[in-house]
Amino acid sequence: MFFSAVFLFTWIFWFSAAIISRTDFDNGISIILMVLGLFVPSVTSLVMVLKSKSRALKKDYKDKLSGFYRIKPLNVIFAIAVMGLIIVISILISLLFGESINQFSFVGGFSFSIGGIPTLLTLVLTALLEELGWRGYAEDSVAFYCSWFQESIIFGIVWALWHLPLFFIPDTYQYGILQMNVWYMVNFFISIVPMGFLLTWVYVKNGRSIFACMVFHFFVNFFQEQIAMTQVTKCFETIVIAAVAIIIVLINKDMFFEIRHVGYILENE
Repeated sequence: MFFSAVFLFTWIFWFSAAIISRTDFDNGISIILMVLGLFVPSVTSLVMVLKSKSRALKKDYKDKLSGFYRIKPLNVIFAIAVMGLIIVISILISLLFGESINQFSFVGGFSFSIGGIPTLLTLVLTALLEELGWRGYAEDSVAFYCSWFQESIIFGIVWALWHLPLFFIPDTYQYGILQMNVWYMVNFFISIVPMGFLLTWVYVKNGRSIFACMVFHFFVNFFQEQIAMTQVTKCFETIVIAAVAIIIVLINKDMFFEIRHVGYILENE
């Protein structure tokens, strides 16, 4: 029910924005629709929790959101550093294939913004609203029935598909990718699946903290926006992320493959 509602309403808002943005009577309507679509996962998550008859689910949601004591700062900092290392390695590999060393620099601005909202604030809102939905309800709803390894694959695919309408809305990061090359669009979808493993790793290692994932998600988006990587380099980055995800899974095999939490996730802190 959660995923059906999220896809239905998000895609209605975003595909409508894609259509209206190409008309003469837009007047900011497409921007409003984009923002509404961004709110869908978090609002749906909150509704599912509040309408639930489970006190444990409601308490768990509150604790995941406000329980800053769950966060292990060194773990979050390490995860951000790993993401930074992934980018450095990806750029170094790209140099062997003729890409510019100027990628080791920051770009002059962001690839997109939403209306008059400052672009940095847009990245903060994106991380905040997505994680309230994905980690607030979605990820646990899948992990309730399977291992974190299986959950990461399932959620990664679902998360990637959720972004689809953005490729048809002008001024979005995804729209810019599609205008360059359809294969860059394919790479975007593929890259999200191994990235899902990194987010699961941060989530579980920090006591299923929503805030920890918000911080990591923000820095992932910030790096992708501000470091001057080419789309060719981002194809190499996908390979590097996949390799790092495999290493993380192998190091944390008990976490990813245990099934002790299945059916009891609310009782396992």
